Amino acid sequence: MSMGAPDLRIGTSGWNYPAGRGTWNGVFYPPSRGRARGFDELTFYAEHFNTVEVNSTFYGQPRADVTRGWVERTPSAFEFSLKLYQKFTHPKMFREAALKRAPGSEGAWLDLLAQVTQADIDEFRSGIEPLAESGRLGALLAQFPPSFKDTPESREYLAQLLHAFDDYPIAVELRHKSWSDAVGDTLAMLNAFGAAWVQIDEPKFQFSIRQNYLPNVQTFYYMRLHGRNAKQWWRHDASEDRYNYLYSGRELQEFADIAGAAKALVRKSYLYTNNHFAAKSVVNAVMLKAQLGEPIDGEYPPELIERYPDIEDLVSQGRLKAAATSSRSASRLPV
Repeated sequence: MSMGAPDLRIGTSGWNYPAGRGTWNGVFYPPSRGRARGFDELTFYAEHFNTVEVNSTFYGQPRADVTRGWVERTPSAFEFSLKLYQKFTHPKMFREAALKRAPGSEGAWLDLLAQVTQADIDEFRSGIEPLAESGRLGALLAQFPPSFKDTPESREYLAQLLHAFDDYPIAVELRHKSWSDAVGDTLAMLNAFGAAWVQIDEPKFQFSIRQNYLPNVQTFYYMRLHGRNAKQWWRHDASEDRYNYLYSGRELQEFADIAGAAKALVRKSYLYTNNHFAAKSVVNAVMLKAQLGEPIDGEYPPELIERYPDIEDLVSQGRLKAAATSSRSASRLPV
């Protein structure tokens, strides 16, 4: 990892939301019907942000041909952070998915299938190799569910997982308060592996983790903003409803201040907005960039600005700055 100036990266969790009431089509991207031939969502996204957190690797192991395509479709400075496959962090969810594919497979066979093997680890590593070898891999995200509590067995498993991926930057998202109740022990384990403790904002419940938002390692900092839709967090018609929340500028300022302070303490910072319903994460990422003095790149469609007018001035200022920079660069060209 570079030892140069601190590197701040702001993006969203995922870039492809083609269905549901919270689709990005017709909001951030053109409607699916009538798109210009060759329009590519990832390429368009990368014109606006310098990083993205990949969700698809949670639902299936990454494939080298796919990740190589991501490299080819994005600028050389763009980085991808990837969620670990659900088998590594959500065994119950993995079992449920396996049962849907093969009903009636309960029992010892399924228990054996759900055990993480070296082959599973090797498959994930092989799938992300194009990102790693091109210097485009941000961090790996080990996102654990709220049911993952601090127990001797959990600690042993987490240590094994961190060891398996210890040659990559890895960030660990823990949600149950038992981990923060034993904050000293949790920090000791994560620090021993150089793993970043993911700082999260989400609705708080009795069992929710409590954090101070400070970095725990000097190498990198990792923050995720999930939104604060407490009413629909556990009860919702569709899973996307949980992320139907738009942070106000005042709410975001706290995290901008924290990120600004963390930037002075670590070599690299990643901030991801996960309130993805109807591209609200895009809007809040733009607002964070503005609050942190980061450039606002790319053209934003009128449909997005019409729905979220609070960013109209921000993206307009970004266009003016880009035009001024382009003009200054042109004036320095030899004639």
